[in-house]
Amino acid sequence: MATTATTATTMLRSTITCPECGHAETETMPTDACQFFYDCKGCGAVLKPRPGDCCVFCSFGDVACPPMQQAQANGAPVSCCAE
Repeated sequence: MATTATTATTMLRSTITCPECGHAETETMPTDACQFFYDCKGCGAVLKPRPGDCCVFCSFGDVACPPMQQAQANGAPVSCCAE
């Protein structure tokens, strides 16, 4: 699993898997904002968050975005920078 810790609970890298072609790419996530769009490096599809998700990492990544990780670790209501 390709992850990099910023604290004991926050990971900065997530592997996004394209639902169109299955291409997987490990990317560094922004720590202070949600990423709403991602261009697949395999087929060029523009990925957008699924309904109810705040960003492409929460929808297609193997690790949730840092704001979601921090909310979960702190026992806060699970929400993100979208709210």
